[in-house]
Amino acid sequence: MHTYKVLKYTMREGCPISTSMRLIRVGDKILSRDKITAKIDEILTLRASGLSQIDVAKILNVDRPFVSRLESLGEIAKGGKLALVGFPIGNKVELEKMAFEEGVEFVYILTDKERWSMVSNTDGAMLVNDLLELLQNLKNFDTIILLASNLRSQYAENIIGKQVISLEIGKSPIKDDVEVDEERVRKIIKEIRQKEGEKK
Repeated sequence: MHTYKVLKYTMREGCPISTSMRLIRVGDKILSRDKITAKIDEILTLRASGLSQIDVAKILNVDRPFVSRLESLGEIAKGGKLALVGFPIGNKVELEKMAFEEGVEFVYILTDKERWSMVSNTDGAMLVNDLLELLQNLKNFDTIILLASNLRSQYAENIIGKQVISLEIGKSPIKDDVEVDEERVRKIIKEIRQKEGEKK
């Protein structure tokens, strides 16, 4: 496989401009990686906006089966939109990595230091706005896994009004970071996905 650098000329005030294109040869064809990547980005952006596979295929002049296969290649999870929220969490990085592996769409995890830093460095009005924005965002998800104290879990269930799965990490108030068993959370995520699959 060879990569070529092609000089592309565009007339601008009489001067040629060179741009680099990533090309590869496959048999007797020369393909542009950039062109392929751009088309894939267009397809995924339109699908994420809510358009059907048929609509996207018509707009971009591609076959609908191609759109379907493309999604199958990149699929890491199937089912409703899932969010993971937790604080104060000691093993934040590990939980975020696990959530990414399991295809969780929204992750909002804070350590104890981050939690208090947010409170102390944000004025009252801005803090309220941030919390309202978070709550509004969470309402767009089908299931929310909440890692928090017993009181915070009750508040969230009452306010969000959606399916909140609470994993109590301690009695309120929690004053230090809590290490959460990431495999236990992973198991909950898998069980949610499995139940969603059984409903279809």
